Amino acid sequence: MTSISVVVPVKDGARYLGELLDALAREAPDEVLVIDSGSTDDSVAIARSAGARIIEIPPAEFGHGRTRNLGAQSCSGELICFLTQDATPVPGWLDAYRESFGLDPHVGAAYGPHLPRADTSPMIARELVEFFATFAPDGQPHVQRAGDAAFLSNVNACYARECWKQIGFRDVGYAEDQAFGEDMLTAGWMKVYHPGAGVLHAHDYGALEFMRRYFDEYRGLRETTGHVEPLRMRGVLGQ
Repeated sequence: MTSISVVVPVKDGARYLGELLDALAREAPDEVLVIDSGSTDDSVAIARSAGARIIEIPPAEFGHGRTRNLGAQSCSGELICFLTQDATPVPGWLDAYRESFGLDPHVGAAYGPHLPRADTSPMIARELVEFFATFAPDGQPHVQRAGDAAFLSNVNACYARECWKQIGFRDVGYAEDQAFGEDMLTAGWMKVYHPGAGVLHAHDYGALEFMRRYFDEYRGLRETTGHVEPLRMRGVLGQ
C-alpha cells in the first residue's frame, strides 16, 4: 500500500491541535510530522504527547512555501498531506485521498472541502459549502486538468512525492498552493477534488481582519499567478 505522511506547520496552535492529532490517529497515516515555528503555548507538548515527530524552526525561518518544502524533504511518504493547525480531518479523509490518486497515474495532487465547525456563523458556513460544491456538483470526485481552475489549498491537500519533486512550492509570502496548482497543471499533471477528503475548518472574521486577510491573500495570488479577484466574500473563503 502507498505510504502516506502528514505534515502540519504549527505556531501557537494549541486550540485545535490535540483534536487534529486525535483525528489523524484514527486515520492512521504512516507518519505525522509537526513543524513548529516558535510556539509560546502548549503546541509542542501536545504534539509530543500524541507521538508526532517534531521539527522546531525559528519564527524568522518560516515561509509558507519554504516550510512546506522542508516538510516534504523531511518525511518519507510517497504521498504527502498538508494540514493547517486548525483543520481537523473527518472520518474517511485518508481513504478519500488514497482513492484520488488511484483515479489516474498522472494525478499529482488532491484536495478536499473545508467544512464548517458547529460554531461557525451561518453566513460563513453557507459560503464554505457553496464554494466547494462548485468543484463537484454531482458529489463525486473530479479530475482536473490543464485549462481547469488551478485552485489548491494547503489547509487540506495531498501531493504525490514525484509531483512535488518536479514542481516544488515557490518561496512566496502567500498563495504557494495556488501557484503550485497552476505550475503542476501547466506541466501536464492532474489534480483531484474529492468531497470525501473533508476537514473541519472555518474562520469568522471581523470587518478589519477580513479586509486585511483579503488584501494579503489576493496580493499573493496576483504576485504568483497573475490572478486578479473582484472584491467579494467568497474569494477569501476558498483560501
